[in-house]
Amino acid sequence: MMNLILNRRFLLKLLGSLLSTSLLAVAAPVLAADMAADAFVKQLSDEVVETIKSDKSFQASNMVKLTALVDAKVMPHVNFRRITASAVGPGWLKATPEQQKQLQDEFKALLLRTYAGALSQITDQTITVKPLRASPEDTEIVVRTEVRGKGEPIQLDYRLEKTPGVGSGWKIYNLNVMGVWLMETFRSQFSQEINAKGVDGLIATLKSRNQAMAGK
Repeated sequence: MMNLILNRRFLLKLLGSLLSTSLLAVAAPVLAADMAADAFVKQLSDEVVETIKSDKSFQASNMVKLTALVDAKVMPHVNFRRITASAVGPGWLKATPEQQKQLQDEFKALLLRTYAGALSQITDQTITVKPLRASPEDTEIVVRTEVRGKGEPIQLDYRLEKTPGVGSGWKIYNLNVMGVWLMETFRSQFSQEINAKGVDGLIATLKSRNQAMAGK
């Protein structure tokens, strides 16, 4: 079976730092609508670090609680249709509406469980948001950050879009870990699966991976 997400140890270490220090907001998402992208990331970072560090049940790898936290706090800040379409690549346009829904559901579940597992890695990390290179009217922005703790700093960047209307605010649609944009990595892996087994084959592989992760 293909390696769907690089390798698990890599993502648990790096994505754990990424998501847990930057996306798990305790502030109401509506606040993001009026914030600059870098201020949005910084506020979420500061709040969640204190939340994780002050609650020992997170550090004790309480997976039920971690999964619920990720689902409630991380997922509202991700454009899942766009991020799934980007990860699937050209195969997304070949998929039926029902297949697209299944792909989105399984990809969300994959990321949800991966992020929940990664949260247990949080210890003493802090995050620095680098100066923003953008104009106030920009609706798509890259926020560059650096996670610092033990060892070398980790480069973590976000592609965000500003969405209008109900639920407006900044939404993540791609992540860069140490110079690698993750959706492009997923796309390469998913394309191989689609070429070999079709869209239904990719759905089946994602479902199998999710079931395996849920059983651990």
